[in-house]
Amino acid sequence: MSPPLNPAHDAPQGRVEVLDLLRLFAVLAVLLFHYGFRGAAADGFTTVSLPDLTAIAKYGYLGVQLFFIISGFVIAYSAEGRTATGFAIARISRIYPGFVFCMTATFIATLAIGAPRFEATALQWFANLFIVAPGLKQPFMDGAYWSIVYEITFYAWVCALIAAGLFWRELGFIVVIWLAISIFNESLLGSVPLRRLLITDQSAFFAAGLLLYEIYRGRWDRSVLLLLALATITAVNEALAGAAWLRGHYHVALDNGVIAGLCVAAIALVWLSTRVRRLPLPSRLILAIGGLTYPMYLLHQHIGYMLLNRFEGTATAAELIVATTLAVMAASWLIWRYIERPAQKWMKRNLNSCAEQLGGWASLIRARLVRSAAK
Repeated sequence: MSPPLNPAHDAPQGRVEVLDLLRLFAVLAVLLFHYGFRGAAADGFTTVSLPDLTAIAKYGYLGVQLFFIISGFVIAYSAEGRTATGFAIARISRIYPGFVFCMTATFIATLAIGAPRFEATALQWFANLFIVAPGLKQPFMDGAYWSIVYEITFYAWVCALIAAGLFWRELGFIVVIWLAISIFNESLLGSVPLRRLLITDQSAFFAAGLLLYEIYRGRWDRSVLLLLALATITAVNEALAGAAWLRGHYHVALDNGVIAGLCVAAIALVWLSTRVRRLPLPSRLILAIGGLTYPMYLLHQHIGYMLLNRFEGTATAAELIVATTLAVMAASWLIWRYIERPAQKWMKRNLNSCAEQLGGWASLIRARLVRSAAK
């Protein structure tokens, strides 16, 4: 699948503002799932919940899949016109500073107010600095981090494909192979290593986002639409397979029709978002809404449970959940505005400097090798 021939569509057409609002919707859906349902359902994180909203809250976990679709689109957007090094620097600068700060904040909060339901150690904190803490035999500081590992795995593959010159030139072929391997692994093979390597249980959501970006760039031909249909069907199947675990773990009824409908709706929402060029809202407000969603996702779960436990009995469950949501949202904005953004700029500047130095050394070594070979 090569880039479109029409030069008018060769470059991104501007920031897709609605996606920032969609990110907030996704994180609020996940938050509703955690605060309103999951915490008290089976894992013993809290006894605060919203039983009257269980019929809605139990589907909030699909906000993560919405994030994956948005990620597929945004990563394709971010890869446009970048080298593999530039792409890697942009992603590391975007993800890592906020992760380290929020993970450390969760560690401190756990030590301060987590007992008896939550505990943490210095070794666990150290392992989480590498994000893939379970690979170092330590638990995630917050259970929500599993999806960050999926994101990083996706970024790594995109980076490798950019380096190989395949990402745009063979995108259609890549999507077909990825989905085929995913279907085979999830339906027949059941290999956990393959699932971790190729995220075969969530691949179709990322793939759908990549294809939506192709459409955004002006490519509406039959092959893209057929691939999007295949990705949508595969995404539904992946979501239905994941629901089986949820049913057993939480002893809750989940309607397959609702899950399928929400998956299709999520893909449609991202597509519709790309059709809206401007919102009647200040750009700075939209930027702040989009910015706070990442720290909010990282902070909300365990810290939220700890706050609910700490203040349980002082107000109704609904009041506690609303207050906790607002507190986490406010903290997330402060982190984004005063910590994450400056840290991202600092890290990006320094990584670019390191890349330039390494490039200079590589050029010098290559030149010396060429001269040596010529003698």
